[in-house]
Amino acid sequence: MNHEPGAEIHHTDPFAVPVGQRSPVRRLRGRLAAPVTLWTAPGPAGLTVSSTLVAEGEPDRLLGLIDAESDLWAAVEETGRFAVAPLGPPHRQLADRFAGLFPSPGGLFATGSWLDTPYGPVPADAGGWAGCRIDTAREYGWGLLLEATIEAVDLTEETMPLLHYRGRYHELT
Repeated sequence: MNHEPGAEIHHTDPFAVPVGQRSPVRRLRGRLAAPVTLWTAPGPAGLTVSSTLVAEGEPDRLLGLIDAESDLWAAVEETGRFAVAPLGPPHRQLADRFAGLFPSPGGLFATGSWLDTPYGPVPADAGGWAGCRIDTAREYGWGLLLEATIEAVDLTEETMPLLHYRGRYHELT
């Protein structure tokens, strides 16, 4: 046993899948930087989502992959609408909380400042949000692909994005 401060028990993650057994598709996905967004719905319910795509057109559309067993999906399915807010570097802890990686005593929305919208609460300091109406949802891979129409956009200020890359948060420098 090493009693020196800062000593490590393991020099690697003992639970990591050995290199030769890792999924090449998962490794490819990890090499694609993705924006970190917060999806919320009336209820309220919310989920951190890094698989979000906006498609301009008539009408403007939004696509995303979410967990079909999430509280967010139950709320979206019931109300037919949701909000999407891009998160920035100050929102790392918020993103972890809504991803289920950080404790949330009192509930997910108990801390922070929130704006109430008809589509769901959004962080007051997010710099903007989009209100969406669900069009279709279907199983896609291990997730649920949501296709939605963007009905409202409120951009308050330019903010730097929080990115997810290779299992960690990053920010533009």
